[in-house]
Amino acid sequence: MPGIPTIAEAAKQIAAKQLSPVELTQACLARAKALDSTLHAFLLLTEDRALADARAAEARMMAGTLRGKLDGIPIGHKDIYNTAGIRTTAHSKLLEHNVPTQDSRVVQLWAEAGTVMLGKLATHEFAMGGPSFDLPWPPARNPWNPDHFTAGSSSGTGAAVASGQVLGGTGSDTGGSIRGPAALCGLAGIKPTYGLCSRAGVLPLSYTLDHTGPLAWTAEDCALLLQAMAGHDPNDPASADRKTPDFTEGLGKGAKGLRIGVARHFFEADNRVNDATLKGINDALAQFRAMGAAVRDVTLSPMADYHACGFLILVAEAYALHEPWLKSRFNDYGESFRDRIALGGFIRAADYVAAIRKRRMLCLELKAAMEDVDLLVSAAAATEAPLITEVPKWATLEKPSFTMPFNVTGSPAISICTGYGAGGLPLSMQLIAKPFAEPLLFQAAHAYETTTDWRSQRPALVS
Repeated sequence: MPGIPTIAEAAKQIAAKQLSPVELTQACLARAKALDSTLHAFLLLTEDRALADARAAEARMMAGTLRGKLDGIPIGHKDIYNTAGIRTTAHSKLLEHNVPTQDSRVVQLWAEAGTVMLGKLATHEFAMGGPSFDLPWPPARNPWNPDHFTAGSSSGTGAAVASGQVLGGTGSDTGGSIRGPAALCGLAGIKPTYGLCSRAGVLPLSYTLDHTGPLAWTAEDCALLLQAMAGHDPNDPASADRKTPDFTEGLGKGAKGLRIGVARHFFEADNRVNDATLKGINDALAQFRAMGAAVRDVTLSPMADYHACGFLILVAEAYALHEPWLKSRFNDYGESFRDRIALGGFIRAADYVAAIRKRRMLCLELKAAMEDVDLLVSAAAATEAPLITEVPKWATLEKPSFTMPFNVTGSPAISICTGYGAGGLPLSMQLIAKPFAEPLLFQAAHAYETTTDWRSQRPALVS
């Protein structure tokens, strides 16, 4: 079985007619069949669709009519993205036999770009309830060690990309559901600016906090995927009506002259990360300084303030969405999801309004704090991936989340790998930019990735 190229590498080879999209797809399908009984990344493998997509891409390659850099690239979709004629379950018994009649907007855009769809990827139930062992399908597992957690809720995407079953995939992020799996699975995963990418046709969790975005092996690959997924969509009321920039324009420019603020109290005091994670972040900051960036600390409100605000909004809005089913089919949900969401039934209108007002204050605070810096650095996860059987049901209530603050503010944020810790499990950090400054975010992330060798390592399970 051939090695796993990045999307950027595969695109160059396909454009030069040096790589067959059909052979690339067959290699990914073979890897999925070999690994998925261990990793459970896929809820549905659409082999016939994938081969048909690949043959069409190969015909365009031979005719010199490729649609762009994603033509012929094998991808998967988180199973909350509607796919016409293909089952979309949200990893839940409630939608076990749900077959949409229309593609979500992002699925449509990626298909138009020529991607090859291998199937639907595991998620936490309705993008929140997991890891759960009482659902119709098992939870996805971490390719670096299958006894360990992927984070969620884009768990199948994290597992599938890290193990090379796909080269990229869709995720959604309401409180960290792209950046969490990216962190624990050793990937790049970006939550774009709120409103940059359409959510139409994606099963919602919290209208105020939901974002769609991609996961891939590198920041460059995420930029290529985001290019084909961003843009105004009148069918999403929150969609931003603005011109889509070239997300790759800063790649290769390095980090010289960048002004980087560090929310150090987030990961040294508010929720102290372990020593390996802290060393990874500090080493990365030293690397940025060596590249010519200016680095200084920035102080914000305690991370618990951001987390409490976001969690209350999330649970209240998710309960409002699910209340009819919670009342009529309570026991058809998995235990984790139904218990977490049932909390929303006890939230008063006054509390929800207070959280919405607090959100506005926190947005203004972050804007002021970033006036004279280009990027912010924080942790993406507190430690390497824990054992999947030891993830507490109420983990989100025990310690504040590193990712939730930037769902609250809607800021673009990316998680990237900073090395490997105990047992060879990935370490990570998070970079945050101002709204709609994704090109700068990719520039910095790419500069770091290309001056370290972390992207040369794949899970032993794969090799």
